[in-house]
Amino acid sequence: MAATQSGLSALPQGRLVWIGGLGLLIAYAALCLVVPSSPELMLALWFLPGVGVVGAIIANTSGTGGGVVFVPVFNALRELDVMNLEPLQVVGVSMAIQSFGMTMGALRWTDRLYHQPQAGALEAQVRVRDFFAVALGVLALSLPAMLVTQRATDFDQHAVLMAYKGFSILLGIALIASTWTVNLARPEKDRLERGDMAVLLLLAIPGGALTALFSVGIGELVALYLFIRHYPVLLCTGAACLISSVSVIAGSVWHIGAGTIQWEVVLLAGPAAALGGFLARPIALWLGGRRLKTLDGAWIVLSALYLLWLNWG
Repeated sequence: MAATQSGLSALPQGRLVWIGGLGLLIAYAALCLVVPSSPELMLALWFLPGVGVVGAIIANTSGTGGGVVFVPVFNALRELDVMNLEPLQVVGVSMAIQSFGMTMGALRWTDRLYHQPQAGALEAQVRVRDFFAVALGVLALSLPAMLVTQRATDFDQHAVLMAYKGFSILLGIALIASTWTVNLARPEKDRLERGDMAVLLLLAIPGGALTALFSVGIGELVALYLFIRHYPVLLCTGAACLISSVSVIAGSVWHIGAGTIQWEVVLLAGPAAALGGFLARPIALWLGGRRLKTLDGAWIVLSALYLLWLNWG
């Protein structure tokens, strides 16, 4: 781990992003060559690149994962008879798109980790060890939970969705409230506290199971909790993006084997999501911690309310 971190820190600023971006380009070219696709269907879904860009920007500024955008959008398209994807296909497509968008976002935030500017007033530097402790510690528990849930799930997905989104609403409201009250004039935490790491590990297993069911879960829980606890945006968003990236890549493997991915959607939205992931970090930094947390909390609450309304009854 120490050797890897030392190697990454030796790379010039932006080099990690370009190396990773080249890998994503090669992966996309391989998909174009090997997966089946219908030019007619792709023409009919001309609007999906726009969805991919916007979804990835929201996902990678907040760290919550693209599922908070793609799942509501694809559910809405099904209800409007624009594109009829079954719930399992929605999850598979969302994971595949996020494999491009969240990976680019994770590369951008990790690059920022190794080239942090001087912290401003009330801001804090992020320690490399804290960043990877969060990401690797959570993944150690959430990944097995996600993979087991994919292969042996026996949940009432409707009930789980309702409970999960209800919990998301509470977290979103708590984030907005804490941002404008207790955290308004308080300095950011400059090191990860053991108690907070323990809470993250407790969230990891249910978060992994939720990610298997809805393509979103663990990134949202990690980001929201760290935001509420008033850690720097780089730690909250960056670590959550890295966790989401690894999760959706691993989760896509099962969906590819199960044949649940509509490849036309991925071919259209995947590159756009990578572009959105590239643009997200400067947008998040431009917004600043307070506005970013407010917008993130509002999106979580509104998208959760929409999904609850869509699935009620």
